[in-house]
Amino acid sequence: MNLVLFLLLLIAGIGIVFFAPSSMRQGRPKTVGSVLAAIGIIGIIAQSVVSIPAGHVGLKDLFGNISDNTLKPGIHLVNPLLSIRPMDTRTQEVTETANVPSKEGMNVTLDLSILYRLEASAAPEVYRTVGVNYARVFIIPQLRAKVRGATTNYEAKALYTAQREDIVRTIMEELGPVFAERGVMLEKVLLRSVTLPPTLAQAIEFKLQSEQESERMRFVLDRETQEANRKRIEAEGIRDFQAIVSEGINEDLLRWKGIEATEKLANSPNAKIVIVGGKDGLPLILNTDR
Repeated sequence: MNLVLFLLLLIAGIGIVFFAPSSMRQGRPKTVGSVLAAIGIIGIIAQSVVSIPAGHVGLKDLFGNISDNTLKPGIHLVNPLLSIRPMDTRTQEVTETANVPSKEGMNVTLDLSILYRLEASAAPEVYRTVGVNYARVFIIPQLRAKVRGATTNYEAKALYTAQREDIVRTIMEELGPVFAERGVMLEKVLLRSVTLPPTLAQAIEFKLQSEQESERMRFVLDRETQEANRKRIEAEGIRDFQAIVSEGINEDLLRWKGIEATEKLANSPNAKIVIVGGKDGLPLILNTDR
């Protein structure tokens, strides 16, 4: 519409300046014609210069015919008859809250998100076949369908355990190829929250608490068993030591140790009386220091 207006201004200005009667091509009418022609020329040039924002590609639309050649981000000089349709190629997010069935037929509410981006090379085909609202027309319906299909292979309790990562992986494996056929790259599936029926949630939480308590008791029993084994090994070591020591002690050794002690006492500076021939043949020592 703007291009048509500028063309009319240009034609009108040229007509006034060059083709109007000689009486109108002098003075003020000529000036008006020149101004109209200048506005038309500037407007047409402005229509020929387009700027594509970062993270977008520009689609060339010539009267409904979309070219496969796209414009990269930046400033471009194009045919003024073209209409440029920008398409976002940045990573985008779609959130969804879905009420889906589990393997046992129970309804589970999932709050999830997906991150995706449009491939620049596929933008013309997506625009021709789906349109700029491809997220609403294509992305969200496919997400809903694949989520329902993925959860039917798992029990509801799996969403409370590490198996939820398996569910996320299954959704990605199901959605990835479908998106790729349309030129959309699926980057990540995020399972933010899970809401189970109240009775089932309480039963699962009670079971998990029981399992944790069982693990705690098993740990306590293992620790006590290890402590008992330590004490048993320590007692066996003391017993073996005592057995070895007792085997090496006899009357002859004790008598010899007694003689050595007597000799040390006899050589001390204290006054004493040594009587030879005491009990067991050991000397007797009587202290006279009083």
